[in-house]
Amino acid sequence: MPEPVRWGPDNPHPLSRMKTELIWEGKYDEYGNRRPIRLPASPLPLQRIETIDEPHDREKARQLDMFDEAAFARKAHQDDFRNVLIWGDNKLAMASLLEQFRGKIDLIYIDPPFDVGADFTMQVQVGDEAEALQKEQSVLEAVAYRDTWGKGTDSYLHMMYERLTLMRDLSSDEASIYVHCDYRVNSHLRLILDDILSPLNIRNEIIWRRANAHNDPGRCGIITDTILYYSRGIKPVWNDQFTPYSDEYVASHWAKADEEGGRFRLIPLDAPRHGSGGSLLYEWKGKWPAPSRTWAYVREKMEQFDREGRIVYTKNGTPCLKRYMDESPGLPLQNLWEDIPPVNPMALERLGYDTQKPEALLQRIIKASSNEGDLVADFFCGSGTTLAVAEKLGRRCIGVDLGRYAIHTTRKRLIQVQRELHGAGKPYRSFDVYNLGRYERQWWQLERLKGANTEHRAIVLQFYKAAPLKGAPHPLLHGTRQGAYVHVDEIDGIFTFAELLPVAQAAQAAGARELHCLAWEFEMELALKKQAVEAETGLTIRLKYIPREIMEPSRSECQFFEAGHLEVKPIVNGRKVDVQLVRFTPALAEAPEAELAALRERAVRSPFDFIDFWAVDFTWSEGKPFEHHWQDFRTRKDRSLKTRTDIGWEYPTSPPVGPLQSPPVDGGTKGGQRHRICVKVIDVFGVDTTTAIEVEV
Repeated sequence: MPEPVRWGPDNPHPLSRMKTELIWEGKYDEYGNRRPIRLPASPLPLQRIETIDEPHDREKARQLDMFDEAAFARKAHQDDFRNVLIWGDNKLAMASLLEQFRGKIDLIYIDPPFDVGADFTMQVQVGDEAEALQKEQSVLEAVAYRDTWGKGTDSYLHMMYERLTLMRDLSSDEASIYVHCDYRVNSHLRLILDDILSPLNIRNEIIWRRANAHNDPGRCGIITDTILYYSRGIKPVWNDQFTPYSDEYVASHWAKADEEGGRFRLIPLDAPRHGSGGSLLYEWKGKWPAPSRTWAYVREKMEQFDREGRIVYTKNGTPCLKRYMDESPGLPLQNLWEDIPPVNPMALERLGYDTQKPEALLQRIIKASSNEGDLVADFFCGSGTTLAVAEKLGRRCIGVDLGRYAIHTTRKRLIQVQRELHGAGKPYRSFDVYNLGRYERQWWQLERLKGANTEHRAIVLQFYKAAPLKGAPHPLLHGTRQGAYVHVDEIDGIFTFAELLPVAQAAQAAGARELHCLAWEFEMELALKKQAVEAETGLTIRLKYIPREIMEPSRSECQFFEAGHLEVKPIVNGRKVDVQLVRFTPALAEAPEAELAALRERAVRSPFDFIDFWAVDFTWSEGKPFEHHWQDFRTRKDRSLKTRTDIGWEYPTSPPVGPLQSPPVDGGTKGGQRHRICVKVIDVFGVDTTTAIEVEV
């Protein structure tokens, strides 16, 4: 039997040498080495899918000439920087941003999920009437926005460690990082931030009172959140902020009043001595300051106060300055924030987003820790409060979120800010929407699925709750669900009409009555073209998007949305063109059959009720980002929606030159030039449907 190990001064136990740190499963490998953040060998390229400069594009509809364009840009735009909104995994998005923005972000605020393993849901409104939400509530809950993080503390901590490390690398030396959390995770996050940024760089632990008193059975009422405030370096940007004086503070500290009612307090005009005193050491009215003190102001300033009658002498002859309350900006900001209420149900800024934070909270943070023109980022941007406030305050901004509804909400919010600023004669910034597209899927396939396409299909079938086919009647048929055959397209593919036909023929030969085709992307207008295949084969064909949420490591279920269908027509008046919505079939999600039937009935009866947002690109061409020349959308307060554009887009009389217009299709005809128009509709679930038409003017 081997001798037991003897620990002691000559052979210290490993635990006796450990430093104070937070350990979780996955932080170290089997050899005790710190695990590096697993990232692609080279950054995944961000794909720009939309470009939005709404006020400018309305002006451009009037066909500004080159000089008008330049004048508009000088007047309307802050600068050439375009704000960035990214839909996708924030870890991969930050890794892609490092190449351009390493060490350049001046302020980061994040509001990551607090409750490990919790589902965050929100309800959506349908149609013009607010009451419609209540009538359809049970249906909508099944397809509402959902976002799940982690299945345990280890998973959550490792996720946050990786992301906070990337945020540090993106931050400038003068940057600040604010992490919003609550009692469940604040201690863990503080230790992770100490690990990444150093315990010396915590600037404050801010307590925000987010609710009034309420009853939490069995414990004290929970009415506060924690905001951990760290700096990247030793000298972060800081602009003093002040809060208004309370009535009690005014009564106790500004009790004196002059003949005109102006409240003031007396401030001693001497100050502690630092060094020899210099110009602050002199005789004033026959009196010298005490040996350890000097005057607080130079003689010239004292003489000015004296001429203004601002100096009062105490009984022992010490001069004091009358400091009026209206000269003071308020009480210097403390770390207990009780003066910012949450977003109440009737607030104009309320979007119905459960985790939405008030704009006043972000205004305080952004004003305190950044300057105009600085770059502000939020990598869990949610409803877009950080980005909206940053834009209003003249900062540049980057936002990332993995939820389609979060990106949809933020897009609408930033467009509203553009409109508000432009309407008030203030400069604004354009912004672009990006994703990682197929590159994100390729990384997921390589990292999680070890490159196997068969494993990709197995995962998709599992999330779709379909049984994989063994000994399938045809290699194009991969599973079955409730009597329907299921086809799963390749991870890099765009499912086209040419692919649909052989799949449908294989399903028909196998005796199927229904076919479900699952794909990451569908060819434009395939939802309409499939009708011919259905007529030929006698099949009912469902086209369903594979949700990107299945790539999240902790996700256990997802919503699959049917591909929608959109029909529009051009309205031509001379050289001016508008677009009219004609027909829309919304993308509908998985739901219990009774509820799905109710959704479909509503979609047939009032399909436009499901449109939350639509936009038109009058100069669209294949391969370029969608340019928002016009859009209309519902807001919480205004549920109305136009079904026809009102811009009167005017095409130039000569063939377009340069990047502002796409070339005429087929070079035009004798009757005029042909242009392509793309229309994008986003429904109440955040799913987009697009179509393209041609117009000759």
